[in-house]
Amino acid sequence: MRHLLDSHTLLWYTLGDPQLSETARALILDPANEIFISPATYWEIAIKVSIGKLNLHQPYEDFIEACMNKYGFIILPIDPMHTARVIGLPFHHRDPFDRLLVAQALAEGMSIISNDPALDAYEITRHW
Repeated sequence: MRHLLDSHTLLWYTLGDPQLSETARALILDPANEIFISPATYWEIAIKVSIGKLNLHQPYEDFIEACMNKYGFIILPIDPMHTARVIGLPFHHRDPFDRLLVAQALAEGMSIISNDPALDAYEITRHW
């Protein structure tokens, strides 16, 4: 299966945070699954680092490098078909990063691994 990681899921997995659910960890570790990261996710993380809201305890570039190489996560490019899906999304969620993740998941037929129950209002599958 193909799964898209929410920003907090990526952070909690790579930083070993106990807030990550066992279901989420099992899905990420299952070699039968393809795990994707949106540029919206690493953009959101970069913004949080730049404003001092997040400390990765390592350079941002090293963090992203580990996500791609150590963990084998795949970047899901943002395509016009993804942004077009944002236009018709109801405003169940106001966060622009999460709205783009929902649009990407809808367009690609993926689920999202996230602890955010607000995403359940959309026609996607959310695992946690």
